[in-house]
Amino acid sequence: MSPEAVQALARGLFPAGVAVAAADPRAPASGLFGEEAAAVARAVEPRRREFAAGRRAARAALASLGIAPAAIPMGADRAPVWPAGAVGSISHTAPRPGATGPAACAAAAARADAFGALGLDVEGAAPLAPALRAQILVPAEAEALEARPEAERGRLAKLIFCAKECAYKAQYPLTGALFGFEGMRIDWSFAPDGRMGRFAAVFLRPAGAFAPGDRLEGRFAFAGGLVAAGIALRQAPVSRR
Repeated sequence: MSPEAVQALARGLFPAGVAVAAADPRAPASGLFGEEAAAVARAVEPRRREFAAGRRAARAALASLGIAPAAIPMGADRAPVWPAGAVGSISHTAPRPGATGPAACAAAAARADAFGALGLDVEGAAPLAPALRAQILVPAEAEALEARPEAERGRLAKLIFCAKECAYKAQYPLTGALFGFEGMRIDWSFAPDGRMGRFAAVFLRPAGAFAPGDRLEGRFAFAGGLVAAGIALRQAPVSRR
């Protein structure tokens, strides 16, 4: 899938005011600032290429918002540190060595005075293997999949995985909360075309100002062998404490 097609896929996940860009994660690892290059100096070449593509996409998204090019270093927690006044999210995927599938990298960015946080995740749409589903699904999700035809379950499990990754990325800059797949439940609904739809990531345990039952609303889409999910939070949550 071309970067232009990946960008179009991701663009449809977000409202106006969120900029999206994509880059080829297989291209040479170019365009890095010094501190960015140092962060992946010892990484294997595929990882350096993915990292560089993510930063190129992020800077392209920021540029469309009128924000000058700047380093987006890795923090101590390995999360991107966005320039002051901006929020964003980066995602990339590639098939494992010896496997086939699409490679993609995209980034979403917005001004911090308009959005509290963003989440973006892009994954290969190959069905999630049954052995992995037990690690990803909470009981309510597993029950929902059991009610669907067997042929659909792997695809839906991959959607749930993608949506959870997206939601985790959206909440983390606001809360710093670390939790696994058991921390959220995904509710989803497809549009009539069966390619896209909306989801809600429901917190099952406290995370910063988020309480159990709080929801992050997002969109998802399937295209070109990929599934992508996006969340745009207009403002940070207010602590109940």
